[in-house]
Amino acid sequence: MKRPWIEPQQIREYTSSPKVEARTDSQLAYDIARAERYVIFHTHNRFEAEEYESKLPSDVTMAVILLAEAYAKQAITQKEGALSSETFDDYSYTVDTETDIADSLGLGMMLAEYVLPEDNGKVAMNLRKL
Repeated sequence: MKRPWIEPQQIREYTSSPKVEARTDSQLAYDIARAERYVIFHTHNRFEAEEYESKLPSDVTMAVILLAEAYAKQAITQKEGALSSETFDDYSYTVDTETDIADSLGLGMMLAEYVLPEDNGKVAMNLRKL
């Protein structure tokens, strides 16, 4: 299937964040491209097979929308300079900023059906004496 797999409007329809809705089409296009690259990397599948010519599976589309929205929120947070920790008197908290976004969204189960064996580009030959 030809990329991009989804349109910026699909993210705007899904999100409940006004800040994500306010992002420009070109900003969302970058978020979508990042999400698609993650899906391709994770599944080792470019979804170019004949069965995907007309439409991607709904699980893959949902995964890309969820991940693109998360990338948009991450970009907004980084731009605003969100605090990673704060202390009030004898109370303090720290936000975990090292967690992989895709893992926290639970995309592994959505994409598990579409994972192909990893092709490392090497050929293994077993030789034996005749």
